[in-house]
Amino acid sequence: MSGIEGTVRAVSSNGEYSFTKPNRDSITLVPGLGVAGDVHAGVTVKHRSRVAQDPTQPNLRQVHLIHQELFDEVAGQGFEVAAGELGENVTTEGIDLLGLPTGTLLRIGAEAVVEVTGLRNPCLQIDAFQDGLLKQVVGRDADGAIVRKAGIMSVVRAGGVIRPGDTITAELPEGPHRPLERV
Repeated sequence: MSGIEGTVRAVSSNGEYSFTKPNRDSITLVPGLGVAGDVHAGVTVKHRSRVAQDPTQPNLRQVHLIHQELFDEVAGQGFEVAAGELGENVTTEGIDLLGLPTGTLLRIGAEAVVEVTGLRNPCLQIDAFQDGLLKQVVGRDADGAIVRKAGIMSVVRAGGVIRPGDTITAELPEGPHRPLERV
């Protein structure tokens, strides 16, 4: 199964720790590291909570992608969220990020390739950004299982510059697909 496509709506990065990330004209992905100049780039974990647990863990959260459709959904509940405001590097449109299996390769633009590692685990900072928003991006399904909707995480396999308007093509892994879990 291949040919799942979408579009880059916005790209964002920040060289300093901050919940939100300013939109950019372009970002450069660096293999094995993440977004050039972004505070979360690196071979080992950079998120503060993960560094506190074990700073030698591999960084499976080099590039964070969120779907524009989530922002449209929460707008219906009275929340106004723009690209980059939830800390993502790439805001997408038209591709079902949450439905992709672990190990999916996303080809973005002319050269860049990221490998999907799992789901973002939303944290309390989302409520500090907008009170009540956390309940909109994480909830429970009919069976009581936690549903995380705040995007996916990935690692950079091939570098390149990506810009708004670039095409995203998903290549699903062979064999049985493993559903996304939090990373």
